[in-house]
Amino acid sequence: MENTSNNPRKGKLVVRIIFILILVVGAIFGIKTWMYARHHETTDNAQVEGHAAPVIARVSGYVKALDVQDYGNVKLGDTLLTIDDAEYKIALQQAEADYQQAQADLLSAQASLGNSQANLRVAETNAQVALVHKNKAAADLKRDQNLFNDQAITNRQLDDTKAASMSYDKQYQSSLDQIDLAKSAISVTSTKIGQAQAILASKAALVEQARLKLTYTHITANITGKIGKKMLEAGQYVQAGQSLFTIVDDKGFYIVANFKETQLAHIFLGQEAEIEIDSYPGLVLKGKVADISRATGAKFSLLPPDNATGNFVKIVQRVPVKIIIENADQYMDKLRSGLSVDVALKY
Repeated sequence: MENTSNNPRKGKLVVRIIFILILVVGAIFGIKTWMYARHHETTDNAQVEGHAAPVIARVSGYVKALDVQDYGNVKLGDTLLTIDDAEYKIALQQAEADYQQAQADLLSAQASLGNSQANLRVAETNAQVALVHKNKAAADLKRDQNLFNDQAITNRQLDDTKAASMSYDKQYQSSLDQIDLAKSAISVTSTKIGQAQAILASKAALVEQARLKLTYTHITANITGKIGKKMLEAGQYVQAGQSLFTIVDDKGFYIVANFKETQLAHIFLGQEAEIEIDSYPGLVLKGKVADISRATGAKFSLLPPDNATGNFVKIVQRVPVKIIIENADQYMDKLRSGLSVDVALKY
């Protein structure tokens, strides 16, 4: 017959052995965890970040055509959407017409300047002729005065000579006035040419502006990547400066880990990092610290804390640390902007 008195002893022995094994395993696990913690700074306050470029309308209008889909792939320079360009074409035509009118005004002013210069040359020639006549008349008057003094001519003849001399004096003075008028006309016309040139430059700038606005009706991708959520449809009216959607660069992912300020003593540039993505348990990525923020995350908040107030509670701050993923191209199918990760930095 079996001795049942030994069974409780065996049961207690098994329990003790199991308890001891648990203690040993726990001790080993605790020691390994402690050893790991001694040489690593860890945080679960981290996420995947990526470069995102907003697509913004630069002119207002109704969406004529939309060439993108939700989360669709686009390449740099691809047409994303087209805004109705009818009014912008008309504005360009009007600007070009104004430019042509300004060109005509400039040509007219330049022609007037040519006429004024020709008039000046004619007036100068007339003045030279008038001066010759004036000098001859003055010489005739001097000669006739001497003849009259010798009683060789009559008083009437002398008066005729005086009248002729005075007439030529007036003609010469009139020719000088014509020269002044021609010079004044040249000055006025030159000023008009300067004004016409300035107006022409202004109209040319308006043409370029209208042409540029016309190009803005065709919105293209500014980077290569994936479209985010599309909240836009054909026929919808958009305003200049309105953000339409976002393109996420699918090749520029990195990690931003927010470490406590008490951990910064063991964090440095180039430090090796181990990255575990919550979405893929067991997958460990390698990386290196690329940069450390010069300010805590709280400083970038909408209402940063002000410790100068009377009520002050000391809170451990977080400092963003940028980590570059090594061989990131191998994990492009798994990386998504905003995913939560765990980061460990070895020191």
